[in-house]
Amino acid sequence: MSTTGVFRRFTLGIAFAGLISGVTMAQTQDPTPQQQDIRQDKKDIRQDKKDLKQDRKDRNADQRDINQDKRDVRSDRKDIRQDNRDIRSDRQDVHQDNKDIRTDKRDLNKDRADHNADQRDINHDKRELARDDAKYGVNSSQAQADRKDLHQDRVDRNKDQRDINKDKRDLNQDRKDRNQDVRDVNADRKDRNQDVKDLHNDTKDLRADRKDRNKDQKDINKDKKDLHKDRADLRKDRKHK
Repeated sequence: MSTTGVFRRFTLGIAFAGLISGVTMAQTQDPTPQQQDIRQDKKDIRQDKKDLKQDRKDRNADQRDINQDKRDVRSDRKDIRQDNRDIRSDRQDVHQDNKDIRTDKRDLNKDRADHNADQRDINHDKRELARDDAKYGVNSSQAQADRKDLHQDRVDRNKDQRDINKDKRDLNQDRKDRNQDVRDVNADRKDRNQDVKDLHNDTKDLRADRKDRNKDQKDINKDKKDLHKDRADLRKDRKHK
């Protein structure tokens, strides 16, 4: 190997060693104030981006809550309208039931009056039959006519009794229906009152979520300003480096 080649390799080795030594010294040397500012600016920018991302995430979550609250409010108002319709319908049913009850009572009183009149006719026919049997004989035309009248009065009395029994059943059924309709009215009122409470609560939630959404939007705007400021500071620090 020639002396020139050896000398060249020796020179390159010294240069490489010096380069490594310079890099090591640069790494171990304390950063300048400008470099510290640049590092801090980059750190602030990363933090601002994180904050901005989180605030946007919170803002979007609040918007979803607002949309759900709006649906809940619409649903509650719809339920309240339906409850009011049910209450009006149940009130009409109660009114009709009371009307039917009054009619049943009148029919029952009339049938009882007819029944009592038929019973009086029966008692009268019995007396007439006994008198005609004694006066004209059992087989007389007068006695036969009395028996025919007595039979017809008993048929009428029995029919009136069936009418009375039917009126009692109708009256009991109408009272049962009226009582059920009253319970339905009370249940519908309870449902309506609960739906009104739900509406108030959902409205409060909607206002709270809007307030949170607006606060998150303000935070986003502030984070954007901070991010812009930190980027400007970074450019400034780099310019003065």
